[in-house]
Amino acid sequence: MSEVKRKIHVVGINSFEFKELPMKLQNLFLETNNIAIPESYFKDIKIWVERNIKQKKLFFASRSDKKLINWLKSLKTDVILISRGDPLWFGIGRILLENFSKDELCFYPSNTCVQIAFSKLKIPWQEADYVSIHGRDSIKLIETLKLKPSILAILTDTKNKGLEIIQKNLLELNLNDSYEFWLCEELGLKNEKIRKLNVRDKFPSDISELNIVILLKKENLKIDKDIPLFGLQDNTFKTFKDRPNLLTKREIRIQILADLELPENGIIWDIGAGCGSIGLEALKLRPNLSLFSIDKRIGSKELIAENAKRLGVSAEDIFEEDINNLLISNSIKSLKNANRVVIGGCDKNTKLRVIEKLSINMNSGDIIVIPFIDIQIIKDLKDALKENNFSVSLNLIQTYKSLSISEGIRLEPNNPVFLLRGKKLS
Repeated sequence: MSEVKRKIHVVGINSFEFKELPMKLQNLFLETNNIAIPESYFKDIKIWVERNIKQKKLFFASRSDKKLINWLKSLKTDVILISRGDPLWFGIGRILLENFSKDELCFYPSNTCVQIAFSKLKIPWQEADYVSIHGRDSIKLIETLKLKPSILAILTDTKNKGLEIIQKNLLELNLNDSYEFWLCEELGLKNEKIRKLNVRDKFPSDISELNIVILLKKENLKIDKDIPLFGLQDNTFKTFKDRPNLLTKREIRIQILADLELPENGIIWDIGAGCGSIGLEALKLRPNLSLFSIDKRIGSKELIAENAKRLGVSAEDIFEEDINNLLISNSIKSLKNANRVVIGGCDKNTKLRVIEKLSINMNSGDIIVIPFIDIQIIKDLKDALKENNFSVSLNLIQTYKSLSISEGIRLEPNNPVFLLRGKKLS
């Protein structure tokens, strides 16, 4: 195979100042006649080159499409292709590698726009997540936002109303108060602008097409005094930072609370409580209930206590303990007299053990609700409830949430959850 002599020099830039280029790249511009420039800043770069280099150059306005590839293939001599930042980071590098041999390509990366943005905001970004919706759909953005990262950089797409999509997704996912929204425009250029926007407000009309968004998660220390009585939003509850989705989603929680037929007085167990969302919302509805929240994860007691404070309720007790140990110890008398029980967050054998132990002291009309996702355990759980004199019903809850994407609206499914309910017979 003959050696490729012609080279495509892919040069990442951060400003339109020729003097800011390393001397090696300044010389490359002097020596190379063919220059491809992204259409969005073709005029600026053309002026920039002509002002600093007297030799006549052949310029091509690039849209990163097939026309660019064909133009590059038609050239027999070296060419410079200008890119922003690092061409191999959400840039044109991937497309070039699909159409040309590695021997033809030379990459000269500069700082990415994200690097510059974080340097301007003076924030370490080694733990940041990043997503590009530039020329891509926004499904990856939705998936990432649902994980609630602490720092998220988003490469936007002005043509597909990228900023409006980000705004709508934050509002639709009830994350509008969870993040600082930093808009960074024309980074490294003379018109550079960085400003914090309110997601609830209409965005300014003077936003540059060259922009990215940085989302910084806020620690919400404010206790909302105006929360509804029922159907609390998921973001009402504080969760583990490394497991932000470890809570029962609002739609499932509403059905569980309805299935519990909460009495005015009595004792409720919330087993595998996570952040405490089910039991604490039950207390908000029925303040005279005695709640025992049980979760074995380290830090769960503090987390549930914080969420109780947010809701203005108080659990009878919170156990950072494996439910199996509590059942064996027999040292907590009130735990033997449950009127309502939610069994989540444990394996099948533990669920079966809880049913067997608690049913002994449960009275006619007392209720157990078991949310789970494993279809294979249905028969064993139903049989255990029936053997312990419970009437049994089973529901499958599947909900969808509308989320905005560039093409319109996407229905995003929540995970299907089985709800098995047992009501003690006389």
